[in-house]
Parts: sequence; structure tokens; C-alpha cells
Amino acid sequence: MTRAALLRAARTEWGPLYAAVWGTVVRRRLGAFPLTLFAVALTATFQLVQNQPWGFRPVQLVGSVQAQLPWWLALLRTPLSLFVPALDLPVWGALAQVLVVFGIAEAALGPRRTLAVAYLATLAGTMYARLAVAIGPGSPLGLPPHAARVVDTGPSAAVVGLALYVAWRFRAWWTFGAVVLAMVAEVFAKPNLAGKEHIAAVVTVLALCGAQEALHRRKPRRDAHRETPHRSGAPASRS
Repeated sequence: MTRAALLRAARTEWGPLYAAVWGTVVRRRLGAFPLTLFAVALTATFQLVQNQPWGFRPVQLVGSVQAQLPWWLALLRTPLSLFVPALDLPVWGALAQVLVVFGIAEAALGPRRTLAVAYLATLAGTMYARLAVAIGPGSPLGLPPHAARVVDTGPSAAVVGLALYVAWRFRAWWTFGAVVLAMVAEVFAKPNLAGKEHIAAVVTVLALCGAQEALHRRKPRRDAHRETPHRSGAPASRS
């Protein structure tokens, strides 16, 4: 493929998203990213605190989610669990994910929708973990009992959900497919709690995209309503 063809393909794939993000950045500059900057700062703060001798327990109490916890407690902790870095992964990875993916999503979608999709994907993973432990290791969808004690924190499910939703919203279909295939490959390569939670996030966001697509197609066009009286020969009504 020639360089010109690659540029055309890149423009087709990411052009609308680039225009949306760049337009927001030009208009608002750093004001385009209040949620992203807050999320990065909160994630870094949790990382610093939980690595102090006095800080690990408080962070666990407000943001640590495990499948063995009661439902109500897991739901209370889920919002902050998104910003608590996983203990077994380097924090720079979590910070980079939040900065890049949250930043693009916030500039393209706005902070409210970004936060809603992020929490929906995170909640899907949290709910799946409990269901998978209940199913047990005898099923491809299940997990062994010891998975109920795994500390389930971090932004990865939210990042996967946001990447998928943004790709759908701006019709970046190759990116959309790549995210789905990457998550499927991950769960086959390492079928642990994190990988299966990412699949749960993918399925949930796919359902959200499908529902919004169906609603959009069923929504009547205003022009059609305006033209109907004239096509039928009836006089136009006056307000």
C-alpha cells in the first residue's frame, strides 16, 4: 500500500474523531479535559497513598472490590475502584490509559457521557466477576472460587469500554474491530479475572451501541413531518 493510500485510509478511519477532538481542544484548551485531569490526579493520589504504611488500609476500604464482598458494599466501592491502580501492575500504565483514552473520549463525547460509559463498563466487570465465581470453573464463563478474593481495581475495563464506544460513535470500524479482537485474544491467552471482565465490558458496550443505533434509526425525521401535509394535499397548519 502506498503512502497516499495509507493517508487516505487513516483519514477515513480517524478523520471525524480527530476533527472532533481537535476542535474541542482549540476552543477550550485545558478546559476540554477537566474529568481526565481529575482522574489522573486521583489515580496518582491513590497510588501514593496506598504505598504508604498508613495508607493501604484506607484505600482498600474506599476502593477495593472483591467478588466475595456483599453486593451493597461492592456497589459503594465500585465508583472509586476505577481510580485505584491495580497492585500487580505498574502505575504508569494506568495513568497513561486514563490520560490518553479518557482525554480523547472527553474531548469527543463530553465529560458526562465519558464518565457514564466508563462506569457502565466498570460495573459490568464487577457484576460479571460475582456471576463467574457463582458459575464455577466447569464453564468457559466461570471462574474458580479463589477468584472471589482477587482485588479488582483499576481503569482497564473503563478504558476498553470507552475505546469501543468512541470507535463506534465516530465510525472507526477498523479500530472498533481491533479492540474487540484484542480483548478476545487476551482472554484466550490468559483466561483470568481481568481478561474475562474486559469481555464483559465489551459485551455491555456493544449492547449499548446496538440500542442507541436502533433508537437512532427508529427516530422520525423532522423533515418528513414537515413535508407530510403537503404531500397529502392538506393545508399546512398554523401555530
